[in-house]
Amino acid sequence: MTPLQLARRGVRRRVDLVPMTPIQQLRAGHLAHRVVQLLVGLVLFGVTMALMLRATLGLEPWGVLTYGLTLHIPMSYGQMVIASSFVVLLLWIPLRQWPGLGTVLNAVVIGLATDAMLSVVPPIESLGWRVGAMLVGVVGNGMAGALYIGSQLGPGPRDGLMTGLARRTGRSIRLVRTSLEVTVVALGWSLGGVVGVGTVLYALLIGPVVQFFLPLLTVRVEVPPVAQPVAAAGSERHDHTAATQAPASSTSEAPSAQRSAEPGSSVRDTATW
Repeated sequence: MTPLQLARRGVRRRVDLVPMTPIQQLRAGHLAHRVVQLLVGLVLFGVTMALMLRATLGLEPWGVLTYGLTLHIPMSYGQMVIASSFVVLLLWIPLRQWPGLGTVLNAVVIGLATDAMLSVVPPIESLGWRVGAMLVGVVGNGMAGALYIGSQLGPGPRDGLMTGLARRTGRSIRLVRTSLEVTVVALGWSLGGVVGVGTVLYALLIGPVVQFFLPLLTVRVEVPPVAQPVAAAGSERHDHTAATQAPASSTSEAPSAQRSAEPGSSVRDTATW
């Protein structure tokens, strides 16, 4: 079978992204495989983020804010990624979101990988190399997002903020994500963050790139059953209990970390970190 045939077969593969509690994520099978894939995805995400920084042609929306903050707070870019990730996690508390293993590792590993890559890749002077670094950064970033999302070990801090706000407000993922990203870009730009062609290219390409890689990289899991407490009449279930009973979704408005990993599903709304 040729590489092209293998790619076509992989893209046609259907594996559901299943809503799970943090405990279920750890008990859903293939844990060693999934943790390794998660770590590879997070490191690759940090590496590609560093390439976009060195390209100086525009950053992804949250990167614009992160860079702007580093101009006013004495931290490296990676340190700011880590610090801002934990600040975002604090916003999960009123949303009653539960972080998984992937959420915590996401908050730390990406920042460490970004700083490590920046320490070995010098500033790029040539426009041609800068464009190349930007393209590799965008495509690699999408692949990295598919790797860690496909490990099914919990959304990143910013993913969870987006899906939590969508669930709480009843608004669509598309609207919530757009509102968040416009807000962080505007705030980051006002602080001196880098907005440019790379920012626009990222917005246009990241969805299709993740959509291409996600069916190839999503790990098939089996959700372990959990005992459900008997709720009193008229009482409201906890969010994490309701989430375990929700079917895996493949609709275009489903949260990115719960979407069906198939070519026909819309992953354009996926936030990759």
